[in-house]
Amino acid sequence: KLPKPRPIPQETPSPLTLPALTAPPEPSSLTPLPTLSLSSTPTSQSQLSDFLQAHLKPSLTPQHLLTFLKNHVHHHPKFTHLDLHVFRYAAALDSFRHDHSTFEWMVRTLAVTDRFDSLRSVLEFIVSNPCPCSDGIFSCPRTEPIFRFAINSYCRVGRFDDALIAFDYMRKMIDGLPNVAVYNMLIHGFVKYGEHKKALGLYNRMIKDRVIPDVFTFNILISSYCRNSQFGLALEMFKEMRIRGCSPNVVSFNTLIKGFFRERKFEEGIGMAYEMIELGCEFSNVTCEILIGGLCKERKVSEACDLLIDFSRKEVLPKFDYFGLIERLCGEGNVERAMKVVDELWRKGNVPGVISCTTLIESLRRSGRIEEAFQLMEKMLKEDILPDSVTYNCLLQDICDAGKTVEANRLRLLASSKGLDPDGMSYNILVSGYAREGKRKEGERLVDEMLDREFIPDIATYNRLMDGFTHGKSSLQ
Repeated sequence: KLPKPRPIPQETPSPLTLPALTAPPEPSSLTPLPTLSLSSTPTSQSQLSDFLQAHLKPSLTPQHLLTFLKNHVHHHPKFTHLDLHVFRYAAALDSFRHDHSTFEWMVRTLAVTDRFDSLRSVLEFIVSNPCPCSDGIFSCPRTEPIFRFAINSYCRVGRFDDALIAFDYMRKMIDGLPNVAVYNMLIHGFVKYGEHKKALGLYNRMIKDRVIPDVFTFNILISSYCRNSQFGLALEMFKEMRIRGCSPNVVSFNTLIKGFFRERKFEEGIGMAYEMIELGCEFSNVTCEILIGGLCKERKVSEACDLLIDFSRKEVLPKFDYFGLIERLCGEGNVERAMKVVDELWRKGNVPGVISCTTLIESLRRSGRIEEAFQLMEKMLKEDILPDSVTYNCLLQDICDAGKTVEANRLRLLASSKGLDPDGMSYNILVSGYAREGKRKEGERLVDEMLDREFIPDIATYNRLMDGFTHGKSSLQ
């Protein structure tokens, strides 16, 4: 008899087996293409296998895996886009179980890199393989934040079907009802992409689920109604907000005031502003811009002035730059009213901005009211409001032309003490003024200062300046 053939020994399998490196899904229009890729060849498979063997311990824990993903894979030039393969490899190990830390890292990484198809598969994996924290009576407290981040990422790019699926997954896994912030996230996403009906549908579902809406929920829906030219329904939502015991904030009022103005119902819009005062809701800069800018746009400049002054007297006006109102008054030639508005507001502590002041100074100069322009400039400098050099030099020229060079020089000294140093033009204007007025001593003092500051380039320029004092006029004009 022939001897029995001896069995051929099988090759010992490698202790590290990796899932196949399948090609990634087709990227959407929003998904950036990877700059480096590792082709699914045997060499590539062995490269990743060697890399994992070199860095992962046999007794792998979620904390070790998280450290490996953060420090070794995330910034690796070849393997950074294969983080999901590493995640799946770890899940295939008998002795390993993912927890909320690795779940959260993977979800956030896929979301910020716009790998949304892979993100959905990871969310499904989390549902079928919950965090070990959920083995007891209660679910893992990190589950809702993980899904919330995924939902927000889906809403960011308009993938609302995926967002709603993730929302349903989350509801199955958490204890109790979802947080109102998750509903707000979805409602805001619908409104942002013009899906008004879907936003209302989710709001109704929210009420049915007995989740109490907050001020952000109502603000989003009021804004959506206004965007869709349904201002009447926006007011109804505002009333419902009050009925449900939710106090409106400044955003609620701003949205409705803007809606009233869009409907040309100016008295109602102004009335809502006074309702804000009664409720103790503070104005914002946006509130003032809507009211004052809206009235000015409709050529109701006088009403805008009265309203602004009344708000200032009631001490409800924020730090608001009323440049638009001053510009409109000056443009209409009503400099007198502009001065009264500025004086009244300034007296109540509402200091105007530098643009408002320089606009008013230019209007006063053009109307020949140099003394008032000088007083306003002096008041600006004392409040540390520094004008631009052009306005400053033009006013110095006007004051010198009026034969008041001494006052002009006093203004220069005040400006210098506040940090506005004169330039060569400033000195030339003052020297010319002293020359015309025959004040040689004061003029020579300025020329010496010009020499110290190197504003006189050569001896010929110096001689021309000194000759100007002799002939009673400036030689540099």
